[in-house]
Amino acid sequence: MKSSKKENYGSREAAPDSGNGGKLSESFRSVFELAIENQGAERTARLLEKLAHELRTAPRPAGVLTTPYVNTIPAELQPDYPGDRPVERRLKSIMRWNAMAMVVKANSTTNVGGHIASFASSATLYEVAQNHFFRGRTEDFPGDQVYFQGHAAPGMYARAYMEGRLDEAHLKNFRQELADGGGLSSYPHPYLMPEFWQFPTVSMGLGPIMSLYQARFNRYLQARGLTHWKQEPKVWAFLGDGESDEPEALGAITLAARENLDNLIWVVNCNLQRLDGPVRGNGKIIQELEGLFRGAGWNVIKVIWGGDWDDLLRRDESGLLVKRMEECVDGDYQKYVVEPGSYTRKHFFGQHPELLELVNHLTDEQISKLLRGGHDVRKMYAAYKAAMEHPGQPTVVLAKTVKGYGLGEAGEGKNISHQQKKMNEKELREFRKRFNIPITDDVIADTPFFRPAPDSVETKYLLARRQELGGFVPARIVKPAVLEVPKLEAFAEFFGAGKTEISTTTAFVNILRTLLRHKAIGRNIVPIIPDEARTFGMDALFKDYGIYSHKGQLYEPVDNKSLLYYRETKDGQILEEGISESGAMSSFLAAATSYASHGVPMIPFYAYYSMFGPQRVGDLFWLAGDIRARGFLLGATSGRTSLNGEGLQHQDGHSLLHASTIPTCLPYDPAFGFELAVIIADGLRRMFVEHEDIFYYLALYNESYAMQPMPEGVEEGIVKGLYKFKPGPEAGVKAHIFGSGAIMQSALKAQMILVEKYGVSADVWSATSYKLLRSDAIRCQRWNMLHPAEPAQKSYLENVLARESGPFVAVSDNLRTVPDQIAPWVPGGLLTLGTEGFGRSDTRARLRRFFGVDAESTVIGTLHALAQKNLISRDVVAQAIKDLGVDPELVPPQIV
Repeated sequence: MKSSKKENYGSREAAPDSGNGGKLSESFRSVFELAIENQGAERTARLLEKLAHELRTAPRPAGVLTTPYVNTIPAELQPDYPGDRPVERRLKSIMRWNAMAMVVKANSTTNVGGHIASFASSATLYEVAQNHFFRGRTEDFPGDQVYFQGHAAPGMYARAYMEGRLDEAHLKNFRQELADGGGLSSYPHPYLMPEFWQFPTVSMGLGPIMSLYQARFNRYLQARGLTHWKQEPKVWAFLGDGESDEPEALGAITLAARENLDNLIWVVNCNLQRLDGPVRGNGKIIQELEGLFRGAGWNVIKVIWGGDWDDLLRRDESGLLVKRMEECVDGDYQKYVVEPGSYTRKHFFGQHPELLELVNHLTDEQISKLLRGGHDVRKMYAAYKAAMEHPGQPTVVLAKTVKGYGLGEAGEGKNISHQQKKMNEKELREFRKRFNIPITDDVIADTPFFRPAPDSVETKYLLARRQELGGFVPARIVKPAVLEVPKLEAFAEFFGAGKTEISTTTAFVNILRTLLRHKAIGRNIVPIIPDEARTFGMDALFKDYGIYSHKGQLYEPVDNKSLLYYRETKDGQILEEGISESGAMSSFLAAATSYASHGVPMIPFYAYYSMFGPQRVGDLFWLAGDIRARGFLLGATSGRTSLNGEGLQHQDGHSLLHASTIPTCLPYDPAFGFELAVIIADGLRRMFVEHEDIFYYLALYNESYAMQPMPEGVEEGIVKGLYKFKPGPEAGVKAHIFGSGAIMQSALKAQMILVEKYGVSADVWSATSYKLLRSDAIRCQRWNMLHPAEPAQKSYLENVLARESGPFVAVSDNLRTVPDQIAPWVPGGLLTLGTEGFGRSDTRARLRRFFGVDAESTVIGTLHALAQKNLISRDVVAQAIKDLGVDPELVPPQIV
């Protein structure tokens, strides 16, 4: 019945008792009243506290956080369903068919794959939300942000086809994106479908953590006065129960409760199956998740049983039905799906005569069709409405479904469901009959798509619901907003010689401070740090810009009398994420896509311990390209030898290589402050004026040395990846040394030794980005290969080196593979010196000698390259080894 007042269905207090729970509640109240009367309120309170303590310290503490295995919202408190249920059911059935047909049709002629079972289980979860809750983007509202479960993508395409946003050719070309006329991506990929998908989610576990930090970032924007919404958008995340095993999925859920993110709703599709088998065959995943979320401070709404069970639960005066529900494990419930109703009658109800009596009026077929809650539109509507209205906490809806629902013998509830991609004609006919799809016998084997006419009741209803809710979902709507970014001259203070020795990390912090002070874009800067601000020297920003905290600062910090004290404010600009690279990267993604999500371009600068970037959370870095992120990633404390004391697990010599694998990432390895300034200025222009969907990775080092002045006319070379920094003298045998990052100092010192001791004139080049040089060379190579009759094109690298003579040597604090990227296009080849193997704890001098990237090793490498070209005698190399004190028998780094 419809309640006359607004109930908070989703709160713990509103959680119903099961079966004869009303009588139990009365009994408990009587006990409490009697205890207070006999013992007094104070003593009773102490007894209750002691009982609570004993429950918390019991062997199974999660037990106190779970409620009976029944729906959170009882039938008598369900609101009336506002939609036209028959029409919605017909629409949902057609979408089921089209989603299935899309996968089956694609696999009838190809082996491109696809998944049927996930959407089959979650169709009701999505359709109730689409018809009544998901709000689209309007002029004054950014729209709800929905993280769709990746494997359910065919269902979203099926709906878009019904809405007229996709045509039949799109559906035919599912997972065939290179087909004539284009096709549909396998999963949610904004890079591939930039007007449709908002969030990549199919790398399981990433959607949940991204949604959490997105909800928090929405609050950050509001707190800083950067958005002025009349209503707050909700952030929805749909995930599978098996997906919850990914550490990223549940690893940050306590943050959502701490931050009171009642703008966040998670829907867990509990179909009890992973890709290969049951999620918790010997347990109950819904109860486990309920305990975890309640313990983390979330509001939990369970939707376990469909309306068919309401009457049975009402008549269960003994409580045996709920007891039996509790006893059965998920492996049992999975079995009940694939077996006939007679099996369920005997195995489930047959344990007690009273339960058999309870279902005597039901046929075996009716028992087999008793709905699970996630397939009941009224149950899901009640849960979503409660979630929307619940204040002060994030909400998770745990909805029990059947994987492959409706597939029948083709895979309903079976362990093979996830891999089901084909259906025979008999199975298609059964599907058609079950969902009443108007497809005739003569064409059913071809699995044709079906769409009601534009003037049909179904189509009109579908479009009317979306119009009332503001527009289509999913949809990625980008309205370009140009920021007034500073010109290069605004960074002039970084172009001269430094007065003191500083690191490139310190140079970056100085540049960041300049940007924060900029009148036009200062408010748009988002500094992000995973608890390393003091390591990077960014604690100087605390006082002036504050650390964002939705509660402000409720305590007096221990360092409040110092200049750089830890200052939290409600409108703080800095996101200090604690020891969570995954969380900090998720904040980066939220900020880096704000231009699309909210029409408010934000400029994130995420500085982190470089070793714990792509190596630690590489999946999120890769996703940054897919989601079309714009911003700056800063791998501080970079280098295998520059970070000298930390050792093997901290010394990074490969993040630049990782970053080079991401198509839209521009990785740079700057050696000087002016290079950083030029790169950042160019990045701001490209991302926030030209609207390029790219992001930057900048390697920063903690080694202090003199920042050199910027040579004239090198700006183009800095951004393209290579320029001549310091030419050698005119006289002498010619050679070239490519340096980058902190190891540029080895190259410059080697240049001096070479000319003074061996008469070699070495030009020192600054190689700011090997990846960009390689990408440009590959583009030219491909063009030349495919246009043999046209004049050959030359890459920037080939043009710059065309007139240079002598050998080329690259020295880097990274794996040799980093500079080796350009070797095919370097005249005469490239000799590389790098830091192969694991790091060690020692001084920089010893580490660089060990890896062979110090100045002396660079000299020997250059002389060796000259000797190989017969430009000097090999005796010179042998003498240099002795002169420079390099042990030729030094044990090399371990390389397998």
